[in-house]
Formats: sequence, C-alpha cells, structure tokens
Amino acid sequence: MADSIRFILNGEDIALSSLDPTETLLDFLRLKRRLTGSKEGCAEGDCGACTVLVGRIVSGRLAYETVNACIRFVGSLNATHVVTVEHLAAKDGTLHPVQQAMVDCHGSQCGFCTPGFVMSLYGLWLTSETPGRAEIERALQGNLCRCTGYEPIVKAAELVARMRPSALFDPLERERANIIARLKDLTTRETILIEGDGRRLIVPGSVEALATTMTAHPKATIVAGATDVGLWVTKQMRVLDPVVFINHLDELQDIVVTPEGITLGAGVSYSTAFETLRQEIPAFARLITRIGGQQVRNMGTIGGNIANGSPIGDSPPALIALSATVTLRSTSGTRTMPLEDFFIDYGKQDRQPGEFVECLFVPRPKAQSHFAVYKITKRRDEDISALCGAFHLETDEAGTVTHIRVAFGGMAGTPKRARSVEAALYGRPFTQATVEAARDAFDLDYKPLTDWRATAEYRQLTAKNLLTRFFLEVSGTPQELQRFATEEA
Repeated sequence: MADSIRFILNGEDIALSSLDPTETLLDFLRLKRRLTGSKEGCAEGDCGACTVLVGRIVSGRLAYETVNACIRFVGSLNATHVVTVEHLAAKDGTLHPVQQAMVDCHGSQCGFCTPGFVMSLYGLWLTSETPGRAEIERALQGNLCRCTGYEPIVKAAELVARMRPSALFDPLERERANIIARLKDLTTRETILIEGDGRRLIVPGSVEALATTMTAHPKATIVAGATDVGLWVTKQMRVLDPVVFINHLDELQDIVVTPEGITLGAGVSYSTAFETLRQEIPAFARLITRIGGQQVRNMGTIGGNIANGSPIGDSPPALIALSATVTLRSTSGTRTMPLEDFFIDYGKQDRQPGEFVECLFVPRPKAQSHFAVYKITKRRDEDISALCGAFHLETDEAGTVTHIRVAFGGMAGTPKRARSVEAALYGRPFTQATVEAARDAFDLDYKPLTDWRATAEYRQLTAKNLLTRFFLEVSGTPQELQRFATEEA
C-alpha cells in the first residue's frame, strides 16, 4: 500500500498523505495554494471559469485535457500534471500567445471568465494547429461568458492559429520530456489508501485490486469522472466514505472494435470514445457533442453514465436501442446482461454487493439499418435532457419492419423501451400511416412526470413527434432530411 497522492502542479511536485476524499481541485488551488486565477462560478461543471489542464501518460505519450476543477477531486490526480493559468506566461511576464491573442482581439470584458477561456483555448492550441470555426466552438462549449463576448474570443483562437509561434515558447512543449519522466516516476501499481477523520480514500492499483476493494467496501462510492458525483458534494453537501477512484485504470479504458461490434471499457471517456463512434456509429457520436462541454466530455465516462442509473442520462437510450449489453465484475467473476435489464427502478440497478461495471458491448448496426438519437433540451449546448429518444430500424426489400427498438430517457423512472410502439410498427410497412397509428402507443408505454425541465404533456407529445421525425429522416425527400438533420455540417 502507498499512503499519498502524488502529482505535479505546474512545475512543483506535490505529495499529499492527508486529504479529504472529496476535496475539489479548485478548493485546493485557491485555498491551499493561493492560485486564484481559476474561478468558481457555478461549482457544477457548467460555466468553465475553473478550467485547468490535466496531463496524463496515455499509451506512452503525454496528453493534456481541459477539466472542470470545481468538480474534479484531488484524489483522482495521482501521476498527473495539473496546469493552471498561472503557468502560461513567461517568468519575465511575457504573455503566452493564447493570452496575447485574447488581448489583441479584446476577448476579455468583465474578466471573471477569462482564465477559463484562456485554458480552453490553450487546450485547443495544444491539440490542433489549424482548428476550424466548428472545432473552436466545440472547444468553448463548456465556457460561459455572461458579457456575451464570444465573437472576440473565437477571433482570438483563429488569430493564434494563424500566427502559431515556435513551440519552444510553450512551457508544456519545452518541458514535455522532463514531465514525462517525472510522471513515470509517480506511476504506481500499488493501491493508495489515505485515512483520516474516520474517512477513507482508495486508489486501487489494478482492476483486481478494485474488485477486492469493492468486496471489502460494497457501499463505497466509485468515482470515474465525477461529473455527477462532484455535484453530490458541491451542491448536496454529501459526505462520502469510502471513495474509490478509478480514472487511472488502463484496463477500464480499452476500446476494442471487431466485426461484431464495439467493446467500451467502463472508464472510457466521452472524448476518447468519440472518434471510434464517429467512424462506426455516427449518430451516437453526434449525441456526444451535445453532452456537457469539452471539459465534461473529457472527464465523464460512458460506463459512469450507465452505473449512475439516472433516468435522464444521455447514453442509455442510444445504447438500449442498439441492443447493448453490460458486463459487471467482482471477485466472484463477471456476468453480462442486456443493458435494459440493468435498470430496475428509479435509483436502483441490478448490481450486486461488490460488483462494478467493467465494460459495455455495442453490436455493430447492419449496413442497411437506420439509427438515430435525439436530445431535447432548452438550449443546444451544455444542458440536461428534458427527454432523449433513440430509434433503431431494419426493413426488408418490401419496406416491412423486420427489427425495431425504441428507447427513451426522461419519460420514466429509468431509461425504458417503448415496447408498445415497437409492437405497433413490427411486421408492418414503414409508412406514414403505420407511423401515425403507432404514435398513440406511446400512451401505453410512458406516463412521464412534470418537472422544471418539461411538462408531462410536452414530453409525451415530443416523443410522438420524434417518431414522426425519424420516419421523415428515413424516408423523406432531401429537403426534409436537411430540415430534420440532427447535426449541422
């Protein structure tokens, strides 16, 4: 057993042997290190004012990602490099090119959100030499400017891309070899255990150690990305004990593509999964671009979205429509079930004491099948679904429905299939008359609630309209396809 969390903060080695299991990185930076460039605007991963970079060695290379420090726990940082806005400028005060571009383009107004925007643009600068407008806007999805000054910020990103200077100026490029060597020294296969004030923080050294840990502590809270658990602490003030961090486990971050389908480790983040899904299941990839901002997608995991069991989670409806299965693991072995069977009731999943989600398998859709998923929100970016619907259809040469799966989130206490709707469509020609008749079957499948996101009536009508939209996309004219496109070019 090791007894400390060790990481690099800007250029300094940090070792913490006494640590609250749910201390956020933002509190650590501001209150203990007096690095106040990172701001607290929302404390829930929405506004991006707290954005920092976290670097980790992945497949032998050092990769940096933007994250929300307000919901990232310090306990998840072992063997990482944390970079704050204070690290960008040179020692003589010369601004980093990204910072200078913000000045030149008048990208700062009240200034509160500016450090977060700078770090998001810096993350983009590190990963893309010639980003287009769409890529820039995606990188900034997780940053809110209440002064409505987005255009100058976008221009700053375009300017720094056009006038990209020597990488030797950049502190992360200049010190990359040194940081890699230091991070390798910090990497351990030992399990880290920190105890204090009657609470425990555990970082298992392997998946086997995770299974052993969960057998010993079946009520422990597993934290992968903390995009939801973080809010349990910052908004609901929950006291969690013990807390088990798994975001470092390479065994849970594998992606395997075969002719049969895609296996996603439970620790695969949305960002990591995006490229594979873009190639294999494009509609699913388009959904991912609607989940949070880039910081949330870098932290959040598909497996965590499943394990959390929220009825408004975005990925379960799509995965259920695609006939995905989930594999659970414990010291007793593994068991696999259809994903739809994993969700039992509101807040209750079919997970036995000591079990954790190990991976998901998504069957490859047939070439001639049709799959679509629709997320309905009050605003396009960074919003939680009022409802989310997914449709997977196969027809024969005559146009008769030979396979249909319809699943929705936000319509019941769990993500749930619309079996009555499916029965109304199966074996019938996929025509407007069939679809119109099937709409009424939604009333048999769902009795949605009214809450601040939407009324029950709105949800029910929208679900019916999404079936019509799916029909128009599958069988409509090019003009209709353009009108109902799920994503802009």
